[in-house]
Amino acid sequence: MEIEIHNIGDELGPEKILLLRQPRVGLEAIVVVDNVACGPAIGGVRMAPDLTIDEIYRLSRAMTLKNAAAGLPHGGAKAGIIADPACSREQKEKLVRTFARMIRSVTEYIPGPDMGTNEECMAWVKDEIGRAAGLPRVLGGIPLDEIGATGFGVAVAAEVTASEAGISLKESHLAVQGFGAVGRHAANFLSKRGAILVAVSDSQGAIQNQNGLDVDALIKHKKEGSPVHTFPGGQAIGRDELVGIKCDIWIPAARPDVLTDNNVDQL
Repeated sequence: MEIEIHNIGDELGPEKILLLRQPRVGLEAIVVVDNVACGPAIGGVRMAPDLTIDEIYRLSRAMTLKNAAAGLPHGGAKAGIIADPACSREQKEKLVRTFARMIRSVTEYIPGPDMGTNEECMAWVKDEIGRAAGLPRVLGGIPLDEIGATGFGVAVAAEVTASEAGISLKESHLAVQGFGAVGRHAANFLSKRGAILVAVSDSQGAIQNQNGLDVDALIKHKKEGSPVHTFPGGQAIGRDELVGIKCDIWIPAARPDVLTDNNVDQL
C-alpha cells in the first residue's frame, strides 16, 4: 500500500487516519474518520483490491457533507478492506471480523455496508464490537441492498438533473456503468419512469441495444451469476466502450474516477 497523506486534509479534517494490517489473516485496511462535529462518524466499509488512502479520504469527506446536509447527528468516515470481494465467504468473514476487532477502540466510528460488503458483513461487525449500521432484517435493520436504497437515490438525482437539463425522462436513453447493488436498482427505477436502458456494463464486459434492453430479464440474468455481456437481448461490447455509447443519461455506478481528462470527451 502506498502511503501518501501529506496532501490530504484541510481545516475540516480528517481527524484520524488508520492503516490496519494483520498478516496472519492477510488483512490490510484503511480507516478515515473525517469529522465528528455533528456526532459519531458513520460511513461504509468497502472491499476492493485497489483501494487507496486518497479514495477513502474523499469518500469520508463526502459522508461528512452528506450527513450534515441531511441534518443527521453524525459526522463522516469511511473504511476500506484491500481484498477481492469475490473471495470465499469464509475468507470474507475472517477479514471482516478481524477488521472489526481492530477498530473496537475507534468508538467515534460506526461502520456500514458499502461496495463489496453487505448486511451480513455488518452482522459480523456488530457481533464483534456491538456497533454497526445497515444490519440484516433479522437483526432489526433495513435491507438496503434488497430495496435498492442507494440506487433509488441515484435515480431521483438523475431525474432531477434531467429536468434541469431540459431532458424528458420518458423515452430518454440510459447507459449504466456497473450493474451491482446500485446500478441495477437505478436502471430499474429509471426504466419504471420511462427511460430506455440501452447499455450496461459490469466487471467482465458490456452489452448494448439501442432499441432497449429488457431490464427485468437482465436483472434475472445477472442474479443467476451470468455476466451482462452474455445476455441474449443485446450486442456484447467491450467494457470500456460504454463511455462512448450514444445516450441521454450516463450513470457511473462502479469504481470511482472512471471519467478522466482522457475519456470525458467520448461522452
